[in-house]
This record gives sequence, C-alpha cells and structure tokens, in this order.
Amino acid sequence: MPEIKKINKRKRIGLVAHDHKKPDLIDWAVFNKTVLAKHELFATGTTGHLMEEALDRPVKKLLSGPLGGDQQIGAMIAAGELDMLIFFWDPMQAQPHDSDVKALLRIGVAWNIPMACDRATADFIITSHFMHEEYEAIIPDYSDYLHRSIEDGHA
Repeated sequence: MPEIKKINKRKRIGLVAHDHKKPDLIDWAVFNKTVLAKHELFATGTTGHLMEEALDRPVKKLLSGPLGGDQQIGAMIAAGELDMLIFFWDPMQAQPHDSDVKALLRIGVAWNIPMACDRATADFIITSHFMHEEYEAIIPDYSDYLHRSIEDGHA
C-alpha cells in the first residue's frame, strides 16, 4: 500500500521567479490575491520582498535563489514542509545557477508535489477544487533505490 501525505486545506506554497519572470509572477499573484490569502507563502529573496509589497501580507523570505534560496526551497520540499511550487523560470536566458534550477525541479517531481512553471499551469492549479480542500498525495516509494546494491564504488 502506498504511503500517503495529507496536504491540508491551507497550503504551504513556494514562490520562485527568475528576474525576467518576476513581473509575471507578481501579476499572477495579485490577480489571485484572494485565494493566496488563505495559504502560507514562502519565496526566495527578491521575489519574497516584491510579493510581500504587492500582496500587502507577510511572505516567509528565504535567501536569493543563486545564494541558496532554490536549495532551501528544495530542502523544504524534501522535508515535506512545502505542498506546492510556483516557479516561473526563464526558458530564454541561461542562469548562473542552472544546476540549482534543475535540482529544484527534480526534487518537486521526486516528491510528487504540484508544480507550475508558467502562468497557464499556475492558473489550472490555483483554480482546482483541490486548492480549497485537503488532498492525499501519494509519496513515491524509493525503497528499491535506497536498498540497491552498491558495487564498484558507484553511489
């Protein structure tokens, strides 16, 4: 039987945006201000400051993405401390911390959390009836991976 993680009615939402996508994320958040007011918001660096000003409400601010904020968000996902991620990343511009970006997206998928990387997907998530009720997410079973045989010095 799969392990289940209960996502409460009040969601813990991670918000991240690359520099050229910050205005898009802020615009989206302001448009969805009423729904977001019912949830707990976490954001990396500058995004958190901008979000707090635009929404006129507290946002738990982490480090700037390139300084470790992406990794903080990833750690929160792995620890079960975030329920979803809204990450507007810029597909047209290389980032100095691209490896962190890829790792963050990988962690979100690995732990089966709802993620939006663009406005259309964010709209689908935030208008889902699951945003307003508890949800039981299946936690992937990594026991085979954890108990694999390690040979030849490969991890």
